[in-house]
Amino acid sequence: MSQHTPNELTEIFKRDRDLLTRLKADDAHYVKLADEYHAVNREVHRIESETEAASDERAEALKKQRLGLLDRITAIVTSARGV
Repeated sequence: MSQHTPNELTEIFKRDRDLLTRLKADDAHYVKLADEYHAVNREVHRIESETEAASDERAEALKKQRLGLLDRITAIVTSARGV
């Protein structure tokens, strides 16, 4: 299995790496969401790479959860950019 997990926040927000570092240091809410996102993302990756079994329903529920978390994180990043 590859060590690389797709859909990591640093990959999604490549141009905002410094901002993500600041948010991680200064924003507890961001940290909570990012930690939850990473846990769900890793679980989705394990299912997709077939190292962990899950029903189609479970996989879809996790993907929806990941997308919801990403939406919330995107809102925080966008706000922190001042956009």
